[in-house]
Amino acid sequence: NSALGRTVILKVKYADFQQITRSKSCAHYLTTEAEFAVTARELLVAIMPLSKGVRLLGLTLAGLTEPGAAASEQQMLAPAQVQQAFEF
Repeated sequence: NSALGRTVILKVKYADFQQITRSKSCAHYLTTEAEFAVTARELLVAIMPLSKGVRLLGLTLAGLTEPGAAASEQQMLAPAQVQQAFEF
């Protein structure tokens, strides 16, 4: 049973136990591992170069839905609503 998500979250815990998180939300559901990987890489590149050793890296996919529900939800949202919902 697979799920689709809109938000990728990167968690970095440094060797000194300091922790940061970064996230990116997309206007559409990520449907492939490649889309997830590209978004995750963008988050990681944005914090490079790392200033200290890393103890843990974690990736999370959030804003989940079932594949069939994603198509229905996308049809219900008007383009202006989609753009507004993800404006920074």
